[in-house]
Amino acid sequence: MTADLETPSTGRSALLLGATGLVGSHCLDLLLADDSYERVRVLARRPVPRRSPKLETHRVDFEDLGSHAAYFAVDDIFCCLGTTMARAGSEAAFRRVDYDYPLQAAELAVAEGAEQFLMVSAVGADPQSRIFYNRVKGEAEAAVKRLPFRAVWVLRPSLLLGEREEFRVGERLAAAVARPLAPLMIGRLRRYRPITVRDVAVAMLRPAHQGGTGGVVESEEIAELAALGREG
Repeated sequence: MTADLETPSTGRSALLLGATGLVGSHCLDLLLADDSYERVRVLARRPVPRRSPKLETHRVDFEDLGSHAAYFAVDDIFCCLGTTMARAGSEAAFRRVDYDYPLQAAELAVAEGAEQFLMVSAVGADPQSRIFYNRVKGEAEAAVKRLPFRAVWVLRPSLLLGEREEFRVGERLAAAVARPLAPLMIGRLRRYRPITVRDVAVAMLRPAHQGGTGGVVESEEIAELAALGREG
């Protein structure tokens, strides 16, 4: 992780994108419980089953984010947007969700004065990758990093462990195989160990309210940050 951490700040505001998703739902719970944030704003396409005095929710069409620019006037942006090729149905649709939406959100956030942008990417993200999924993730990272935020934090988790609303056979099988093999994944293979969505959310908040200049957090470092978060 290439970053500098400073003293935690309080009284901040956050905007969360992807609050109804696997990582986003846990991130929302943590933001609402975090005294560093006085206001938490959520933009979502469907109702968010949470209630809190500091929670502000807005149902929006992500194809028309530009008309909701004022909502991006917060300190920190948490972007948990993402889909799968199977769910998207085409490469164009996948790129729309995993590249276009995060980048437009980041551009709106910069224009509205947001200080830092935190985004969930994926292990292996690389704009030069021959694998379409990894290439799009890498291109999204690179595009957001070019914007003039004080800090951009990118989390690259490996296989996510958690209960989804929809049943995904491939992910269930991969998790079943990866769990018993995880202890054997050492050295460079550590970043490919499966990780719980809760740990990703915990790790996402730690650098957010401790300031710093930003960086890339690989999956093994996500696990380490999550462990520190649980201890703290």
